[in-house]
Amino acid sequence: MGRIFGTDGVRGVANRDLTAELAVDLAVAAAHVLGEVGEFVDQRPTAVVARDPRASGEFLEAAVIAGLASAGVDVHRLGVLPTPGAAFLTSYLDADMGVMISASHNAMPDNGIKFLTRGGLKLDDEIEIAIENRLEEPWERPIGAGVGRIGDSLTAREIYTRHLGETIDVRLDGLKVVLDCANGAAYEIGPHVFQAVGAQVIAIHAEPDGLNINEKCGSTHMESLRSAVLNHGADVGFAFDGDADRCLAIDAVGDFVDGDQILAMLAVAARDAGRLKDGTVVATVMSNLGFLQAMERENIAVVQTAVGDRYVLEEMRADGFTLGGEQSGHVIMSDHSTTGDGVLTALQIAARMARTGRTLDDLASVMTRLPQVLINVSDVDKARAGTDTVLQAAVDAAQAKLGSSGRVLLRQSGTEPLVRVMVEAPTHDEALEVAERLAEVVRETLAL
Repeated sequence: MGRIFGTDGVRGVANRDLTAELAVDLAVAAAHVLGEVGEFVDQRPTAVVARDPRASGEFLEAAVIAGLASAGVDVHRLGVLPTPGAAFLTSYLDADMGVMISASHNAMPDNGIKFLTRGGLKLDDEIEIAIENRLEEPWERPIGAGVGRIGDSLTAREIYTRHLGETIDVRLDGLKVVLDCANGAAYEIGPHVFQAVGAQVIAIHAEPDGLNINEKCGSTHMESLRSAVLNHGADVGFAFDGDADRCLAIDAVGDFVDGDQILAMLAVAARDAGRLKDGTVVATVMSNLGFLQAMERENIAVVQTAVGDRYVLEEMRADGFTLGGEQSGHVIMSDHSTTGDGVLTALQIAARMARTGRTLDDLASVMTRLPQVLINVSDVDKARAGTDTVLQAAVDAAQAKLGSSGRVLLRQSGTEPLVRVMVEAPTHDEALEVAERLAEVVRETLAL
């Protein structure tokens, strides 16, 4: 069997790739592996299980819970809850493992299963491989009193909501906020926590029906949020994705504020408050050059990782850094969360606005986003992208031409036979010209 875990759990079209049978098997294997690395010895292991609102989550939740209970795990069923809520409650309830059933920002037909270890942490590669190796293996099934019990955690949502509100030390009275909940997991918690701290809230796409998650809404479709901010005369708008682990924004004049800008303003805020460990923020290699330039001006160090919030988190944990994130809007604040949390991010931005009296467009001006062009070149031998001398010479020449005012980055796709060509330059036309020229070199030199 090839690897079934991707960069963020097991994901695929529900009931075709991700079936009930696979969900049961994964849950049993995870129970065995995470039970072995957990801390329970003389007591029954426990797990929390949450999901986003998509229709397939209902049968996948049932399958996962059945698998866990059949392996002797007691289950706290949380219902519809953001991924960061599941992570927080895994830690808060001292559970041995957590499970989130969600395909994040993907379209409704997809779904996914993410496992968390004790403390609400994402799995490392070794544990994922161990779970895969235990799939469908013979095992001794508990019987009688040995099977797991299942219960609904009735206070989980209130506990997580209270935690979010306690992460800020200022009221949001007088702030008008639009929240695009993507018809996803934050449809109740997002508006509720903002109202609890005094904001005037206009919630859009907050009526999930199991079929409309991420449908022309949320962080991958910002158009309706922009219209709502302008139509309501709001101070700010925030967009979450389906499982609410990311956040992007629209300012009062209708301009888009991306994850790099959010990370930059939060880094400055943490630095000013004395909460930025070693004066360092963690970002990925895809962070805009404007972010790097802004952090240099602010005397904030940047550590860059591979693309993916799991790699950001690994670096943060390794060196004890307190803030990291990526352009897509995943922001990790380790003082408050073990994973990206869209509602938490939005609260922190709104609190910064309330505390300073500054608008979002003013705060976001800490960095100037350089035009960025990304071209995916498919059907090429991506393995040679880092070693082909002709291609490397072309990259070096392009970078020399751009100098310090631009940047060139070639990345191999982790899942497809393609190479991503990314170019940043002072103007979009210049970035496009360089990217198209390099893309042609990739096609010629790495042709299959």
